[in-house]
Amino acid sequence: MSDPQPRRSARLVSRALHTYWRFSRGMTLGVRAVVLDDRNRVFLIRHTYVPGWHLPGGGVETGETALEALGRELREEACIAMDETPRLFGVFFNNRISRRDHVLVYVIRRFTVLSVKQPDREIAEAGFFSLDRLPEGTTAATRSRLAEILDGQPPSAIW
Repeated sequence: MSDPQPRRSARLVSRALHTYWRFSRGMTLGVRAVVLDDRNRVFLIRHTYVPGWHLPGGGVETGETALEALGRELREEACIAMDETPRLFGVFFNNRISRRDHVLVYVIRRFTVLSVKQPDREIAEAGFFSLDRLPEGTTAATRSRLAEILDGQPPSAIW
């Protein structure tokens, strides 16, 4: 049986770094990917440090373009490479994180799965899901973006 202490320590360090990151910056910018396969399934991830199923993505680092950040996050969180420039769907104000956070959402339909994403310190689970069978715990923001993109719901300005 494995010792749960290293996992707890890793989660605490991850949360501390995320908290520092949130409060040490001015405006923050993140990217998220709506990766849809040829069967119209969406790729979702479940983090080790926050509840729920999310679209893959993360913060844009200093000196990095939004598309570079998107490519990096997709490789790290999903083992997916973009095969073409994705379509920007929208910009959303994410006041759940802070009063200065914005998220760019891109739609990706042409991509390569580099390998099956294995659990690691950041990602507990990941995979493609049918839109009519999203996993329990899929976040409201994720469900809203999917409804806006695929069902023609009016886009919200709020994440």
